[in-house]
Amino acid sequence: MAVKLHDISIDRMVNAVEKVRNRLMRATRTLEDAGVPYAVVGGNAVAAWVARVDESAVRNTRDVDILLRRDDLPAAQTALEAAGFVYRHVRGIDMFLDGPEAKARDAVHVVFAGEKIQPDSLAISPDVDQQDRTGDFAILDLQSLVTMKLTSYRLKDRVHLQDMLDIGLIDETWLSRIEPGLKERLQEVLDNPTA
Repeated sequence: MAVKLHDISIDRMVNAVEKVRNRLMRATRTLEDAGVPYAVVGGNAVAAWVARVDESAVRNTRDVDILLRRDDLPAAQTALEAAGFVYRHVRGIDMFLDGPEAKARDAVHVVFAGEKIQPDSLAISPDVDQQDRTGDFAILDLQSLVTMKLTSYRLKDRVHLQDMLDIGLIDETWLSRIEPGLKERLQEVLDNPTA
């Protein structure tokens, strides 16, 4: 299958980042205006924490992940659909596409508070009130975010943990803060900071 290549363009690169940023801001503003409790999680939460230490270490992300309480999904759906998002439940994932023609990558993905992301997850997701609110939107507090990253532990989660380690947000002292089942994973990241 041939892939269609566009010309190399800084504008296309910047536009891709701006689309995610705009989606994040629209979604969080909409939820706040509707009084729906939430916290930004995933790559945007990591980027927000990393930016607090070193802007040059921020890594772009391709989508928006929001932590919600399951009971708040109907209110979130009403608010986000009024703002132009389109609710979909695809392969076990609740998401709000950024318009009717959008792809799953062009979406706000929902993670439910107090539930396991995958049936075999080692820990449940934190509650939305475990957040830090010092900027434009609510992000998950650092302890809870690190726990989520250690629980998911996909390649991108390990890279996010390495980013946080690289700038000193986390270090070996965190081993005493982490649940026993997740300590081995954190130790692996500490032992292989560039792997």
